[in-house]
Amino acid sequence: MLAVSRRSLLKSAAGIAAAGGLFKSPTVFAQSAPLKLKFGNDLPVTHSVNVRLKEAIDAITAETKGQVAISLFPNNQLGSDTDMMAQLRSGALELATMPGTVMSTLIPTASLTGVGFAFTNYDKVWAAMDGEVGKFIRGNIEKTGLIPFEAVWDNGFRQITSSTRAIKTPEDLANFKIRVPVVPLWVSMFSALGAAPVSIPLNEAYSALQTKIADGQENPLALIESAKFYEVQKYCSLTNHAWDGFWLISSGRVWKTIPKDFQELLQKHFNAAAKQQRGDIVKANAEYQKLLEAKGLTFNTTQADVFQAALAKTPFYKDAKTKFGEEAWSLLQKYAGNIG
Repeated sequence: MLAVSRRSLLKSAAGIAAAGGLFKSPTVFAQSAPLKLKFGNDLPVTHSVNVRLKEAIDAITAETKGQVAISLFPNNQLGSDTDMMAQLRSGALELATMPGTVMSTLIPTASLTGVGFAFTNYDKVWAAMDGEVGKFIRGNIEKTGLIPFEAVWDNGFRQITSSTRAIKTPEDLANFKIRVPVVPLWVSMFSALGAAPVSIPLNEAYSALQTKIADGQENPLALIESAKFYEVQKYCSLTNHAWDGFWLISSGRVWKTIPKDFQELLQKHFNAAAKQQRGDIVKANAEYQKLLEAKGLTFNTTQADVFQAALAKTPFYKDAKTKFGEEAWSLLQKYAGNIG
């Protein structure tokens, strides 16, 4: 029998380990366990944001060969926007898309672009959001310990639907029970116009309309279609009363633990997906109107300047300027024009 000394055995083991090191990259070894991230939002699975997010997530999975595994939870599966915001701040949730107006309960300037009748077209919107307004808001988001991605997603211009009457003039909003998100800016706007706003989370909006807790609601056409509000509403007024975007944000606590190469990969794919989703909304809006008309909604147009003039007679714009501050208001008017 061949005798093997302890010293020889140790030398052989060391040699095998050294040889193994030649074939195993330190990066691959360090990332042997996949990075698992949860991604939540309040949108239906069929919404263009979630369609593009799914594509981006698949691309990230493929490029990292499964080393980054992102699970998408749409339609408030992880709780309301307020719940998810708390989870992001604590590190219990890694990623989310969140409307700027909803984030304004924590970051007031996040709702700056949702000021009533401020923007009149997408050229102004994207010039502002890809320019100084977007940079200003990102800076304020970062102060709360959240990490905003660079590209903002499109939540669209918002329209009013109703089960009782078409909204054609500001006077039609008198005592109108309208469901709005839990957004103080829009509660204030509709109150100033004489309506009776009710703040209800998106996942409860359909039942609120069905049971007449609210007579109407306001949302972009894409969401009116995907949430099937046409089943419980009769009229759609094209008011374009506000524009809002979705910020893609990460928990700051989690983000600093993600390797830099993965951070850059997430930024690349999600920012590209946001730009594609913006185009989706523009192309789809005309089709959404045709689709919703076929499903029973009656459409009417409105004059934005008439509504803006009605708001200007109230303290709404003055209060908004005071709330946001001189710097923010000046930036908004640089892109939107003089309002209020």
